[in-house]
Amino acid sequence: MIAWRAYGAVGLGSALGSTLRYLVSLALAGPAFPWATLAVNGLGSWLIVGFAAYAARRTHGRVARWQPFLVGGFCGGFTTFSLFGLETLALMHQGRLLAALGYVAVSLVVWLGAAWGGYYAGHRLAVARG
Repeated sequence: MIAWRAYGAVGLGSALGSTLRYLVSLALAGPAFPWATLAVNGLGSWLIVGFAAYAARRTHGRVARWQPFLVGGFCGGFTTFSLFGLETLALMHQGRLLAALGYVAVSLVVWLGAAWGGYYAGHRLAVARG
């Protein structure tokens, strides 16, 4: 893919991913716990690893045309790891150390579990498609 096309694909994917992340944050907003960030990072982990597993199996090491849009763009814009850090620190500054530690622990389990599930789904889909 021509470099400028890849840059455009990443930019468009990022804009769409960021917009969807914002909509999820509005839908799941709550003062007690950052559920939206947990949900987006779980789904984002599932998607990014699923896309990568599918592409690795189907393209034999080559970069698929859609990878810059979906992986670098959409998933990069959709996931919110930097926001996760900010929210963890906010919980700590509020004196809610147990909530902060719980958030970190649950986040890691959700994200790694989602990454494994995405790998499995992408791999299975690639195998099923031949």
